[in-house]
Amino acid sequence: MTVYTMAEQQIPAEALTWKFVRSMGPGGQNVNKVATAAELRLDLGACCFSTAYRKRLESCAGKRLNGAGEIVIFARSHRTQARNRKEAMDRLQGLLSEAGRVAKKRFRTKPSRTAVNAGIRRKQRLRKKKQLRRKPAIE
Repeated sequence: MTVYTMAEQQIPAEALTWKFVRSMGPGGQNVNKVATAAELRLDLGACCFSTAYRKRLESCAGKRLNGAGEIVIFARSHRTQARNRKEAMDRLQGLLSEAGRVAKKRFRTKPSRTAVNAGIRRKQRLRKKKQLRRKPAIE
C-alpha cells in the first residue's frame, strides 16, 4: 500500500484516481491523437483526515468538490501528460496546505478614549460646516 505525504497529511494511493483525456489548446495534431489532459480525483471518504481538517478542505475546494465527496482537479495547460500530472499534484498540494492553515481568531478591541473623542470632534466640525451652508432663517 503506497501512501503519499502532502502538506503533512497521509493520503493512501487508493484515494487518488487518475484519468487522462484528450486536451484542447496548443499542440496542433498532437491534441487530436494523444490523451494529455489529466483529471485527478481525491476521494475524501478513503482518507483519514480529522473532521475539522476535512471541513476546512471542503470549504477550500469549493466547486471542485462533487456530490460523491471527491475533489476533482483538471489540468490541461501543458502539451505532455507528465507535466499536466505534475500540475494537478501541485494544485492538490496547494489545496491541502491551504486547508492546513487555521485562521487566527480575531478579538474585538475597544477604541481608545482619544480615538472616540477625535471622532466626536470630527462630527461636530462637520455639523457646524453644514449649518453654515443653510439658508439664514427669516424672522
